[in-house]
Amino acid sequence: MENTLGLEIIEVVEQAAIASSKWMGKGEKDIADQVAVEAMRERMNKIHMRGRIVIGEGERDNAPMLYIGEEVGICTREDAKAFCNPDELVEIDIAVDPCEGTNLVAYGQNGSMAVLAISEKGGLFAAPDFYMKKLAAPAAAQGHVDINKSATENLKILSECLNRSIEELVVVVMKRDRHNELIKEIRDAGARVRLISDGDVSAAISCAFAGSNIHALMGIGAAPEGVISAAAMRCLGGHFQGQLIYDPAVVKTGLIGESKESNIERLKSMGINDPDKVYNSDELASGQTVLFAACGITPGTLMDGVRFFSGGARTQSLVISNQSRTARFVDTIHMFDHPKSLQLR
Repeated sequence: MENTLGLEIIEVVEQAAIASSKWMGKGEKDIADQVAVEAMRERMNKIHMRGRIVIGEGERDNAPMLYIGEEVGICTREDAKAFCNPDELVEIDIAVDPCEGTNLVAYGQNGSMAVLAISEKGGLFAAPDFYMKKLAAPAAAQGHVDINKSATENLKILSECLNRSIEELVVVVMKRDRHNELIKEIRDAGARVRLISDGDVSAAISCAFAGSNIHALMGIGAAPEGVISAAAMRCLGGHFQGQLIYDPAVVKTGLIGESKESNIERLKSMGINDPDKVYNSDELASGQTVLFAACGITPGTLMDGVRFFSGGARTQSLVISNQSRTARFVDTIHMFDHPKSLQLR
């Protein structure tokens, strides 16, 4: 899978990022999302694969979707047997967020990127469009910190695992009313808090990289993005746990579903009989082969954003594989016309 799709999935996220970045700072988050969706879909439909979207995007914001169940790739065509070999007809599960952090793009803020994760059929958890309590941490803390423990307990454990004082730790938390008590607890414990408005996939992955100055992600964010984060963290060996949040009273805003009871019924209809189960990265991204790819739309901790020049653009991407055990940072120059000059750095 990696040999067949590795380069092409980079191009998928690159095209989505370039399309979305043209709307950076224009205050049009839905358009920034829509063009990313269209660019991602167009490029995926040129790949010799049989892909199925298991996690789409846009339902919460009433934005355009790469909808769940949508088939993508050349080998999904009715006449596919004529030009696709049997290996390419194997179904691949795909989780996408063509514009992770639409508000970040719309208002010209850092941290937005185009992301996707792929695995063989059944290799990615088909998360409902609910919310998820998340805990991400570096590989050194794998299996030591626990989402069921308090933030204070986890900070003490993290401090020991990383051989750092608690005061040196930085925890990323989304700036939401539901996190007020969590933020206070982290600060009272002595750690520092980095608040973000959107885009917790980047924050989760950054925990796995020393030098990012991000040591943990805590709090409640979107469940689909939790699966994408888990796919990357499984490949990187970092710690990730997620627990579905189905009670509107907990998230306080934006949850799909009118009541706790109706949401539980929805989970049961999806085969999730234990709504309070805590999932780790191996369960959220259980496939034998898992690939993750991201491309910066606006500048972030891991990657720069799209930079345009006369006749082209430059992108930075990250592709991670559990098969080759690699994390590749890819710097690409896209020549649209006939650029007069190409800057080396």
